[in-house]
Amino acid sequence: MTRVRGFTIRLKSFTKLQPSGETKIAAPSGDCVSGPHWLRRATTVLLVGVCFAAACRSESEVHSPGVVQLPGLTVVLPDGWQQVPPSSTMRAAQATIPGAGGAGELTVFFFGTGQGGGAEANLQRWMQQIAPDPGSEAERTTFEGDGLRVTCVDVHGTLQPGQMGMGPSEPQADSRLLGAVVEGEGGPWFFKATGPEKTLGPQRNAFLAMLHSARLARRSG
Repeated sequence: MTRVRGFTIRLKSFTKLQPSGETKIAAPSGDCVSGPHWLRRATTVLLVGVCFAAACRSESEVHSPGVVQLPGLTVVLPDGWQQVPPSSTMRAAQATIPGAGGAGELTVFFFGTGQGGGAEANLQRWMQQIAPDPGSEAERTTFEGDGLRVTCVDVHGTLQPGQMGMGPSEPQADSRLLGAVVEGEGGPWFFKATGPEKTLGPQRNAFLAMLHSARLARRSG
């Protein structure tokens, strides 16, 4: 009995000594076939099983739930966040964020290696998209790991209407914006989550955990 990654192949055989003196192997069906032919058939069955198991494993790895494949980078979405097709060709990825205040939205942008502007310029632009609540200030966070430098901003207040159809059509009070620029080889990549405070407030740590999961795509060779 041979096991191949979850598959069990039972090979039962016995030898018969023919009157001519030739040794033959009996297949499981009871038919006698010459040794080399039966061994070739058994080897073929074994190889098919191995290839099928490997294909199944490869398929599961490529389509791992929650893993977002970006050009040169991968991240793991938090539990409950649902990746959806990007609504614009400018977006590299997009996801919906569930919460008590209504759905929030994550958008990821990649404009090419070295493109899209610096971290500070983008963070400042995002902060201008939301009018902070009185007495509140934007929170900044920076960390490094796996060859990446991540700079984040967290601001809550009134989300302003966007330009060129981006953002809400009317000001949205009690909103929150979580933004991050991930810099590293092949980057930068830009992450922005917007939505109701009651939704994004509890998801702040999940957003940071997603950024901590970021890994550069390893190039072969």
